[in-house]
Order: sequence, then C-alpha cells, then structure tokens
Amino acid sequence: MLEDDKEPQNPLTEKFTEAEWKALKEFRSTLPETFKEAFPEQDGAGSTSYNLWGVTISPLKPKDARVSVVLMKFLRARNLNPAEAKDMFISTLQWRNSFKVDDVMKEKFPEDIFGKLGITYGKDKDGHPIAYNLYGANKDLDAVFGDTQRFLRWRVAFMEESIALLDFETVDQMVQIHDYEGVSMSDRTQASKNAASEASSIFQGHYPEFLARKFFVNVPSFLTWIFWIFKPFLSAATVAKMSVVGSGPKVIGTALLPLIPADQLPKRYGGDADGF
Repeated sequence: MLEDDKEPQNPLTEKFTEAEWKALKEFRSTLPETFKEAFPEQDGAGSTSYNLWGVTISPLKPKDARVSVVLMKFLRARNLNPAEAKDMFISTLQWRNSFKVDDVMKEKFPEDIFGKLGITYGKDKDGHPIAYNLYGANKDLDAVFGDTQRFLRWRVAFMEESIALLDFETVDQMVQIHDYEGVSMSDRTQASKNAASEASSIFQGHYPEFLARKFFVNVPSFLTWIFWIFKPFLSAATVAKMSVVGSGPKVIGTALLPLIPADQLPKRYGGDADGF
C-alpha cells in the first residue's frame, strides 16, 4: 500500500469491513460538494472545516480515524449507500444550523423542571456511558411539555452532553435506560405526545447509530403496547438493541447486570452503586 493510501486507524476503524471502507472512501470523496450543498450561502463552504460532536471534519483533508467513525454512522444508518448517507449528512448539518445547537448548549434550563429528567451515570462493561431518562421524575407536565420547543432544546442538549462522553476512538455509542416509574395514564397528554414525536423524529434523522442498547424499565402495562405499535417502523437491527424490562431492582438487575458492572449500576436498578 502506498503511503498516501494508508488509512489512519483507531480501535473502532479497525473493525470496519471491506464493504464499509469502500463506501466510506466514496462518501468521503464527495465532502467538498456535500459541504457546499449543506451551506450554499457560505463562501468557501467546500473547503471549510466543520466541528461535529467534537470531531473536526475537513472536506479537503478528511483522512482521520475519528472522522471515519463519524461518517460511518451515516453510512450504517443508510445501509452503506453513500448517496443516501450524503443526503442524511446534509440534512443533519442544515438542521443543526437552523436549530442553533451551539446556542442550545449554552442555554440554562430551569433545574426545578428538567434537573431530574435526564442523568448520565456509569458505564457498561464495554465502556459505553449510560444515559437515564426518568419520565416520572417531574409530575408537573405543563412545566415540562407546555413549551414544546423548550423541551426539545433541553432534550437535544442532554443528548449532546451524553455524546460528549464518547471519544470516537474506542467508544462511539451509549446505553440508554428509559425509566417509567411513577408514570400514570394521565401523563399521556397531547403536549407530551407531540413532544415525544418531534424528539423521536430529530433523533432518528440527525443522530445515527449512537445506540448500543436501550432498556425500557418500570414500564406500566398500559404503556407496553406503544413499543409494539412502533416496532414495525423500526429496523430489525434497532429492535434487537431494545428490551422492555419489568419493575423492581431484582427484575431490572437480572436484565442489566450481565452488561453493566454492579458498581456502575444504581441500587434502584439492582446494582451496588449509590447512584442518584
């Protein structure tokens, strides 16, 4: 292999298949054009670097192991189709611009409303950080969901903060635990449904392949049907990462402890950690 053909490697890129490398090289070759399409009003967009999730992507010098990991997310989300990955990438760059993600990250959200809804704590046995969404932590639904756009800004900020724990060298995914303890039928307001729907659309469209595993715990029986309704719309690979778990530390621990060390898992979920 010629010196110029050598690919910078890290533990994640070393796992790429031959088909993935082929798709990546094709996708990467279109980056100057892609950046021009993403930012048509920006002079020199095709040669200007862009920072995405802490990784600097240079359209003119894109050979970088961490850049390869980020771009591979879009390719895997689109079955290694470079053209479709390009469209998703452009859509994501434009959405981040219009949503003003950088400003969202500087925004101060009311601690009494959102402080207990999202928490990152511990890592699984493969080093994936664990993000907890605690849906029953605030009973004032009007405060949480009344301003849908504020809720979405908070939810995006929490996702971005979780992603900041990834190094894109050894780890590029997270475990998510969605805890429904304390959630009742009356909590399914129209505002909460709208917010959940919009958030789901954002994460499916602009945060590809960040999920290592997702667990739904303490799920009331009246909510389990939601999972089965959405199942036909999810890829088999996504469904394989999702598990609906029962209630109580013993039951939850049985599902989580094979993946998460006891000292990284709070006692409320069957582990030994003091947690939160």
